[in-house]
Amino acid sequence: MPTTIKKTRKLLFHSSNHECQESQGGEAELHKHFENCSKNPGHVQFIPVEEFAWKHLPKGHRGQALYDLIKTTADLTVRVAVGNTSLKRPDVWAETLSLYPFSDKRGQKNFRTGSGMIWYVDKFTDGTKQDGGKHWKKYKKCWCRNCQYSESPNNVWWDFKVYTATHVVFDEMEASHTYLRLFYDKNDSPEVIVDRVNVDYTHVEHDRCLLNCVTCDETVGQRLEVMWRRYRETWPKVRRIYRESKHVDRLTFIVSHPHGCSKQISVGQWKNKYQMGNRFKYKFTYTTCTCPGSSGAYVHCVGYNRWATQLAHSGTSTEGNFSGAGFIM
Repeated sequence: MPTTIKKTRKLLFHSSNHECQESQGGEAELHKHFENCSKNPGHVQFIPVEEFAWKHLPKGHRGQALYDLIKTTADLTVRVAVGNTSLKRPDVWAETLSLYPFSDKRGQKNFRTGSGMIWYVDKFTDGTKQDGGKHWKKYKKCWCRNCQYSESPNNVWWDFKVYTATHVVFDEMEASHTYLRLFYDKNDSPEVIVDRVNVDYTHVEHDRCLLNCVTCDETVGQRLEVMWRRYRETWPKVRRIYRESKHVDRLTFIVSHPHGCSKQISVGQWKNKYQMGNRFKYKFTYTTCTCPGSSGAYVHCVGYNRWATQLAHSGTSTEGNFSGAGFIM
């Protein structure tokens, strides 16, 4: 069993860097950043989603449940693109002298990409969910950009959430200049864009952000429903299998969009666990490979509870890659 060490954020963020991918040339130059990567030349430790197989997992972990969980996590992983930087970003991380990401670009246009994961998918018809619950904002019609300005907005739509890092999308201003690319599994995947995003919740110190998103595209909505259901069915199986060995194996996987390009899977181990105030609030360091563009990606420490999805990839430091803080049991 590893020792859980209480440390301050100041120690963990010493000499740290975020992992958003900035691109002055916007979308057009993202593949150049991928090809010219200095952190992981060749990206040999990343596995394209469509090529992922049991052989990429450590021996002893080559089971159907874990494989299915990684694939369903990949299905729900999205690229997050942000075009503007908020005036409200702080100068430094709390209780440190480390500069807060993009604090030098406040109030400016600044195209950058990160990653996130879809969490919760709800279908609404005339403002009512399938279980009878009402829309949290009492909407009766779809609130996507197209419907917002339409004389005949759709009465059937899907709300969904996306977990990412607060340093990727800081506040409502930045969310209004954010769009998501879904199902970006390979370079020639069709573009599926969601461009109506707002902030549900942010926690700057824990580097965790939850976004509200919407689509009334029936094909997209139904596909997300199926993916989310598969994830919810698969996760408990994996936890039951690996719960007792999680401190020994320390297996960790991440699905992200390195350099804003198609999604990739990386598999490694977590190294250290740091307590952040509350007895169940922790952040992790890990060997699992990341690159610029991985900020905000879901960090899955296998065997922990599913609320570990609150662990968003936060950056890289002298101690290795590290997550934000999440509620971990």
